Amino acid sequence: MKRKDTGILGEKLAQAFLKQKGYRILETNYRCLYGEIDIIARRDNCLVFIEVRTRNSLDYGTPEESITFAKKQHLEKTAEHYLQNRDKMASSWRIDMVAVELEGGNKAKRIEIIENVFG
Repeated sequence: MKRKDTGILGEKLAQAFLKQKGYRILETNYRCLYGEIDIIARRDNCLVFIEVRTRNSLDYGTPEESITFAKKQHLEKTAEHYLQNRDKMASSWRIDMVAVELEGGNKAKRIEIIENVFG
């Protein structure tokens, strides 16, 4: 499976997982000059920006280990851009991460949400 296909599958699995957990998906693949946020959702009264990290194997580390300092900065700037341009009224927001590990190419071995991943 190509890297892009792995990412797309991971995002689809993450969306289904989040819906089961009570998240309401507002938007996917939000892009601006600072970067991209995979999923923007609402849970209770909180706006949640979600980065999905998917791995076919752990040869290069876990999904959690793949977020660099630079990626963190891009996510924060992109979230701030969204807030300034789309949802100025959001009083509560955070950045979460969904870690997806696949087995057999297209089956989820593990899906886990890490809330407030940088806070």
